[in-house]
Amino acid sequence: MEAFDGAAAFKSIEHCSSLGRDSHTVVADMDGTLLLGRSSFPYFALVAYEVGGPLRLLLLLLAAPLAALLYYSVSESAGIQVLIFATFAGVRIRDIESAAQAVLPKFYSTDLHPEAWRVFSACGRRCVLTANPRIMVEPFLKGYLGVHLVIGTEIEAYKGRATGFVSRSGVLVGRNKAAAMRKQLPEAAPQIGLGDRETDYPFMHLCQEGYVVQPNKQGLKALPREKLPKPVVFHDGRLALRPTPLLAVLTLLWLPVGFPLSCLRVAAGSLLPLRFVYHAFRALGVRITVRGTPPPPPHKSAGRSGVLFVCSHRTLLDPVFLSIALRRPIACVTYSVSRLSEIISPIPTVRLTRDRAGDAAMIKRLLREGDLVICPEGTTCREPFLLRFSSLFAELTDEIIPVAMANSTSMFHGTTARGWKGMDSFYFFMNPSPAYQITFLDKLPAELTCGGGNKSSHEVANYIQHAIGSVLSYECTHFTRKDKYMALAGNDGTVPEKAKEETSKFRVAK
Repeated sequence: MEAFDGAAAFKSIEHCSSLGRDSHTVVADMDGTLLLGRSSFPYFALVAYEVGGPLRLLLLLLAAPLAALLYYSVSESAGIQVLIFATFAGVRIRDIESAAQAVLPKFYSTDLHPEAWRVFSACGRRCVLTANPRIMVEPFLKGYLGVHLVIGTEIEAYKGRATGFVSRSGVLVGRNKAAAMRKQLPEAAPQIGLGDRETDYPFMHLCQEGYVVQPNKQGLKALPREKLPKPVVFHDGRLALRPTPLLAVLTLLWLPVGFPLSCLRVAAGSLLPLRFVYHAFRALGVRITVRGTPPPPPHKSAGRSGVLFVCSHRTLLDPVFLSIALRRPIACVTYSVSRLSEIISPIPTVRLTRDRAGDAAMIKRLLREGDLVICPEGTTCREPFLLRFSSLFAELTDEIIPVAMANSTSMFHGTTARGWKGMDSFYFFMNPSPAYQITFLDKLPAELTCGGGNKSSHEVANYIQHAIGSVLSYECTHFTRKDKYMALAGNDGTVPEKAKEETSKFRVAK
């Protein structure tokens, strides 16, 4: 590795005061400085899996030993170039940008160095100088940390696809970092420079003050989520854990076992009578916890409406697990669900059209036929937040039972905004031991409904949102389906017009 004299001149970050820095400029390295982790491999691995699946992740893993050898025996630049080539070669630029926008911020935000952030956040102008590809890190740094300037390694592209090579300026390490900083900040020397290794010393010497962030040997914990300047409410991607080399290997080794196991679990849930599914899932490692008192089956009578179960929305399996908890199939209304998911569903599904009058008439008809499940958030959210509840359901019935749904996974996420939704159930069941928690709340009192209490539909929807949020300790928000899809996929989440016009027939439960 390239050495630089004068390292003893830099003090530890703990000696840097954060007071009176409002007018100061700070320039910081990323890995090992702003982030606790010194290795960028997990973030390359996340992008590799999202843009190329298991095969691209396997290619990156095979290239990792060569990258490590070059990193320590030749130069930091050579090692990073290998990672860049293995991850990006042949990949569409827009896919890389999409992964950087939708996937990486969640993982970066859970690895912020508290001491570095204390100094970095105190400065009025924030700049990051990193060897990582700028295309990977810029969405997080600018969108979530308020960084004004990101100077990173630039990758080459041809006809909209990455070549796997970097631009002529090379990987930004050592004196390349210093040269890039002089070019981008020529007016004056920044007040503070933050780094963690010898290859950061050249640019730190160009700053008025330089501070070193020591390797995390004390078990220092990342900055708590509540102290982040902007919370990560929405994120995408299939991998649930930051894939270190060991976890990446374990993930690839698990796939040949996990996918057949997932198919077996899906088959059990789809083909067995619901009264047996609970025990079958338990035998197959799927944990189901039911809290509260599930209501008994309804007694049909003339003019009586079925019960409307209003659920928080975590995955498309919410209505299925609710039916398992009740030991009987409950019909559900859906939107933008894949045909495969409808085919393998063990419960009746009916598509909404997003036409308010038509959907209202459909829901009323279904309630006359029996109980019904609805998820008024309109889309799933992985984090401990509840999206805004659509108020339509409150106008249609006073027979409402709120249900708090929560789940836990250890390896894969069972939702996607950018990928094929037909794999959502399979990814959820590919987790070694996925879990669902279903909590039945008390039936909504008549005085809190539109009919019995003269409440507005918005008041009812907001009350139920906060009741479910209180049970789950989730934060209630005003975000909507459109907000989620604009953040993750760059669209409003609507389906093509042709798909809107299709109607799903009421399927008989298996």
